[in-house]
Amino acid sequence: MPSDPSTPAEPKVVSLADEEKVREILASTVMNLWEVVNNLTRLRPSRRERYRVAIFGSARAKPGTFVYEEVKRAAAAFTQMGCDIVTGGGPGLMQAANEGAASVGSAGQSMGIRVELPFEQEVNPFVEQAFEHKTFFSRLHHFVIASDAFVVVPGGIGTVLETLMIWQLLQVRHVENVPLIFVGKMWTGLVDWARTSMLDPRLPLANPEDLNIPICLDTADQAIAAIRDFHAKWKAQTPSSDAKSI
Repeated sequence: MPSDPSTPAEPKVVSLADEEKVREILASTVMNLWEVVNNLTRLRPSRRERYRVAIFGSARAKPGTFVYEEVKRAAAAFTQMGCDIVTGGGPGLMQAANEGAASVGSAGQSMGIRVELPFEQEVNPFVEQAFEHKTFFSRLHHFVIASDAFVVVPGGIGTVLETLMIWQLLQVRHVENVPLIFVGKMWTGLVDWARTSMLDPRLPLANPEDLNIPICLDTADQAIAAIRDFHAKWKAQTPSSDAKSI
């Protein structure tokens, strides 16, 4: 009896010796996996009970240095006003932020979103809740869905990667209504360089409004004041009875 033409045929077995067909199957399978990932990234958390401030900064700064103590002080102030702290969970200024949150007691939660590195980097002792990622890509997406504000303090290449990713997401409106706050002269210098290089009338490479996305500040006190304002606005828009934590 002939088979029903409406019934899909069984997938044809492909020999591993057929390298071209194997590559074709692997490529199509990977693309299908990306479709699943892209679909999942459309999900966003509902309103949380507490405002979350992500702090990006160097893993190299030592306790007792001026920048370490200022980041610690700022994170403590954020926590006292009712915010949770989110960092990369490592040493340096990440530890300073988590330590500042911990110094306030049980008033808030201190999170660390880590990535696996070829050199050992333990979770700092002040992280209350740690998450582990295999890649920077999934880690950065976790920062995006976990945070309501981003405060960038002095840092190196890793901090630049995180910062520019958030900047671009805000530029293309994949993320909206989330402040990106730069603290320190090095970041003002970055924005000044971008204005000079990207807004050259001979070859404009960006829109002027895109370079207004970061809020450039000089001191920890200014960052504390800015987050206090953003937090107050967030609270005014968040009905307490409907707020849910994720």
